[in-house]
Amino acid sequence: MRDDTIHTAPVPLKWVGPISVSGNVMTGLQEVPLATYETPLWPSVGRGAKVSTLTERGIVATLVDERMARSVLFEADDAGTAVAAMQALNARRDELQQVVAGASRFARLVDIHHQIVGNLLFVRFELTTGDASGHNMVTLASDRLMDHILSTVPGLRYGSISGNYCSDKKATAVNGILGRGKNIVTELLIPREVVTRRLHTSPEAIAELNVRKNLIGTITAGGLRSANAHYANMLLAFYLATGQDAANIVEGSQGITHAEVRGGDLYFSCTLPNLIVGTVGNGKDLPFVGENLARLDCVADDRAPGENARRLAVLCAATVLCGELSLMAAQTNPGELMAAHLTIERKAR
Repeated sequence: MRDDTIHTAPVPLKWVGPISVSGNVMTGLQEVPLATYETPLWPSVGRGAKVSTLTERGIVATLVDERMARSVLFEADDAGTAVAAMQALNARRDELQQVVAGASRFARLVDIHHQIVGNLLFVRFELTTGDASGHNMVTLASDRLMDHILSTVPGLRYGSISGNYCSDKKATAVNGILGRGKNIVTELLIPREVVTRRLHTSPEAIAELNVRKNLIGTITAGGLRSANAHYANMLLAFYLATGQDAANIVEGSQGITHAEVRGGDLYFSCTLPNLIVGTVGNGKDLPFVGENLARLDCVADDRAPGENARRLAVLCAATVLCGELSLMAAQTNPGELMAAHLTIERKAR
């Protein structure tokens, strides 16, 4: 018998921090919520958060870019027709922007990319979407754009509203190159004494392990636009706690960790080009999500459209750095990682 009842699946949630953050979006101390079954993640991120408070500027988070993408697929008469179509579209961007504005007052067309395969034309529309993560907004805008293009550009026929050149919830090179969502770089300069006392290792050990593990190891494994230890762990916990589409950790976890020794201190950074988060939209109406977003100060009414989502993305990226730093430090010491898991997870039973 069919059961239409909506059930809930409780996931343990804990607030961690505070994290010290500065940069071109926000400055201050902020605790963050993490929903996870992997309980060692809380103290691990907490250790990185503590380190951030012991540095001069904390985690410097720089918003590099923001755009949400949806690619559509057209069937053209031939490759020449596809080329002519793209030339026409690039010459009519202002007209296309008007079509987008008719779909949503928050959507703005910022760029168009394309690929031609035989007589198939893949067009990637990139839009800013205010405080929404933008899945539905870019799809609606793309649907309107397709209708407009099919009625005004000769030689094209409908293929699909999504042609996978987006690429949504898939690990692809194009997202790592062009970005999908918020593109954020986080940086932390940690004094040697703090590395030694709080992380029980050295700047040299972390920098060397990053090259050998995250760079060489990932290349050896055939990684795609990724060179990190475990971005997905922090992303999933943060996404679940704040009402995000958790499947977007697939492209979200594509990112690069960089570490080097500077004057004896440790420079540590995480680059995340595909953070897909929003403060409005589906999932945000759940009571616990609303409470968490409010505690994160990400639902302020006096901010311009998009500013709440940018703050949320910065806090998410800072959380990723905290967990990445802590794990990398642990893995420089034989047995530390497994000992922590055994101690914490068995203790929780």
